[in-house]
Amino acid sequence: MSSIQPSEKARTRDIIAAAKKKERFGKLVPYLLLAVTSLTVLATFGIVYTLLKETFTFFTHINISDFVFGTEWAPFSNADPSFGVLPLLIGTLKIALIAILIGVPAGLACAIFLSEYASPKVKKIVKPIIELLAGIPTIVYGFFALTFVTPLLQTIIPQLKLFNALSAGIVVGIMILPMIVSLSEDALSSVPASFRDGSYALGSTKFETAIRVVVPAATSGIAASIILATSRAIGETMIVSLAAGSTPAFNLDLTGSIQTMTSYIVQVATGDAGYGTTIYYSIYAVGFMLFLFTFLMNRAALYIKTKFREEY
Repeated sequence: MSSIQPSEKARTRDIIAAAKKKERFGKLVPYLLLAVTSLTVLATFGIVYTLLKETFTFFTHINISDFVFGTEWAPFSNADPSFGVLPLLIGTLKIALIAILIGVPAGLACAIFLSEYASPKVKKIVKPIIELLAGIPTIVYGFFALTFVTPLLQTIIPQLKLFNALSAGIVVGIMILPMIVSLSEDALSSVPASFRDGSYALGSTKFETAIRVVVPAATSGIAASIILATSRAIGETMIVSLAAGSTPAFNLDLTGSIQTMTSYIVQVATGDAGYGTTIYYSIYAVGFMLFLFTFLMNRAALYIKTKFREEY
């Protein structure tokens, strides 16, 4: 019977030691992942707690019904400060609506082209270029709206003010394009090829197949992308701060200066109000309303995606 050589014994010990080390590390990994997950959850609860705490402090000074239903927002008025949030809400919805009117048709058209018409070579070039828009800082978008889009629109609409909702909304619509295109194209591409083949066999054209077969089959993913993009538009800050102005207005005019919830938070956070004042606490109340909007829209996107998802 041959004996094990010393070198083989050493190699065996090394293998056993490495296996034990991997086993110890494998046991440690779940605890590390749990710690990271716990930090994320704690951060979320911390943010919500801070918003609730400071919002409650604000409502000890201001009646909640005056805040929710008030039509005048003038917190810096020395004579009679007003904290009716509806002008900020209207301004935010103006931007979001314009952005959706610009972003959704263009985004869906791009997604359909990439999914149904573009060759793999064209898709490989075009999609990264579109997604490059997501990497542009929003402050650059803001200056683009202020120095290019607004002067261009003023040649068509002479009464358009320098700060206005229209140009800001258009640029926000351009900003959310990558989100709509990427998510919608993924949803369209996930539709099985058999759906298309069946449509072609019945005599449908490529366009009819795309609109009547592929798009309906990808409805859940497309709807989720639109809702998430709307949530992103509602929460946009720098573009509206630079290009939309800082004048709360309770009207439907798109040519004049407005103020959104996010731009008001920026205005106060940059030092326009002292710590502990009613105006200071108002940014938490506005922020909490903004949080509710985005939270509900994200939940709606998740519900639509799971409720109407097609099983292939």
